[in-house]
Amino acid sequence: MPPFLRLYIPFAAGYLLSYLYRMVNAVISPDLTRELAVSPGALGFLTGAYFVAFAALQLPVGMLLDRYGPRRVEPVLLVLAGLGALAFAFAGDVTGLGAGRALIGAGCAAGLMAPLKAIATWYPPERQASLAGWMMVAGAGGALLATAPLEAALTVISWRGVFVVLAAATFAVAVAIFLRVPDTPRSPHGAGLAAQWRGVKSVFAHPRFWWIAPLGGFAMGSFMAIQGLWSVPWLIEVEGYSRAVAARHLLVMGAVMLAGYLGLGLFATRLARRGIHSRHLFAAGFALSGLALAAIVVRVPGTYLWWSAYGFGAIVNILAFTVLNDGLARELTGRANTAMNLLMFAGSFAAQWGIGVVVDAARLALGLDAVGGLRFAFALVLALYAAAYAWFVLGWRRHARAHA
Repeated sequence: MPPFLRLYIPFAAGYLLSYLYRMVNAVISPDLTRELAVSPGALGFLTGAYFVAFAALQLPVGMLLDRYGPRRVEPVLLVLAGLGALAFAFAGDVTGLGAGRALIGAGCAAGLMAPLKAIATWYPPERQASLAGWMMVAGAGGALLATAPLEAALTVISWRGVFVVLAAATFAVAVAIFLRVPDTPRSPHGAGLAAQWRGVKSVFAHPRFWWIAPLGGFAMGSFMAIQGLWSVPWLIEVEGYSRAVAARHLLVMGAVMLAGYLGLGLFATRLARRGIHSRHLFAAGFALSGLALAAIVVRVPGTYLWWSAYGFGAIVNILAFTVLNDGLARELTGRANTAMNLLMFAGSFAAQWGIGVVVDAARLALGLDAVGGLRFAFALVLALYAAAYAWFVLGWRRHARAHA
């Protein structure tokens, strides 16, 4: 068993960059709109290209990780992400930006799945929840860097310079993972490609998957879309804040999320011993996140409070994998995780692009301005969120206590 820090430091750096790439467009969106005349719909599409590419690679990445191990798969993908960052930095139109963004998404596809695979391989089950929690702390660190620190960096260098720096950092992390992380042992009973695909199909056919998928996919997907792009336009256009104040909102939300992930890492096992299991935390967290989104949409006073609560509730997304795997056979865990991750990022793309499309359509069809279009789009997201949560509640009695 290798020392955890040997795995954690390089993988945490990779996941931090993955999260930073995911959110960076929220802060630079005014620059893209001003410099390249990007419309809301185009902005949602090119930012969402990250999630399309990310989601498209989830199932193949799961199979590659099982076959070749995270040390060999993750560096190759990170090189692809670095090349995408360079393409984004030197793009001259929306098409070039979208292509670069898609390469970044593809390169970040194993940002969390690779360390989770390594943790599951090297460490006993009783340690895995807390170790995964520490990995999420790294992601929250990336979310923090993509707020006020990034906004401050933009006063010194351009958004193009930021992406050149990110590309260099990504190449360095790829080298570090390849040199520092040990290979995972090959299973003597490794399944062939056809058998692996049968396992994927069995996950998608399982009723427990479809109990969790709407809430895990849409609630977390829409949160990533709003946090990663539409939060700043909302705070600027609807609330009337400056970009610096909007970035501070995201900084506070990121700090609260970081504290929440630390709490999960430290206390989730203790809570389970007291009868408060992952499924209870999952339900409570997304209930809080939904209530906070409702407060944001109707503009209840206290924007820092409600945006922080929206992020704090969403930290339970990592528990979707635990809740799902409670009812599946152990040998399906890797494919179940990537299947759930696929839906989360597909939901994020749909929400990220969809909000921009709804804003544009509301302007044309309903005569609304930017503020009215954003409020209409966020209200639609809230309605779909409520429907997904209702589906989860309705299936609680049937699925909550199911075990493999």
